[in-house]
Amino acid sequence: MDVENRLYPDAEQIAVLQQPGPDGPIVMVNLLKFRARAQYKDGRDAHLSGRDAYLRYSVLVAELLKQHGGRVVYAGDVTGLAIGQVASMWDEIALAEYPNRAALLAMSTSAEWIAASEHRSAGLEGQLNIETVPAMAAILGGAR
Repeated sequence: MDVENRLYPDAEQIAVLQQPGPDGPIVMVNLLKFRARAQYKDGRDAHLSGRDAYLRYSVLVAELLKQHGGRVVYAGDVTGLAIGQVASMWDEIALAEYPNRAALLAMSTSAEWIAASEHRSAGLEGQLNIETVPAMAAILGGAR
């Protein structure tokens, strides 16, 4: 299995995101790899770590998520790999829940998100975003 961290979806992935998608809520699994140092296009804040630049983005996006009916479910540092093997480990994992794929698309194409994304681009070396749906809700006692 080949793994490639990226900052933005390609044309095929954008086309998929524009489709209606699954019924009900989705949870995006974000596997984040930070730059050692922030890289803003205008060269500012080069003293910041990539993590610090991404934190600026996270604060803004947490509010945008709420405005689009979503929420941050979990965010945490990666501390190890229990099973499997990867060439380079991610630094952080974040789970974000959206009421549906349309809400994700609306948020990530909003003027507010586009403005906030400068911090995301400055802070991230790349990431994987994995769309999930609550498949085991019945087994887990209705947990979403």
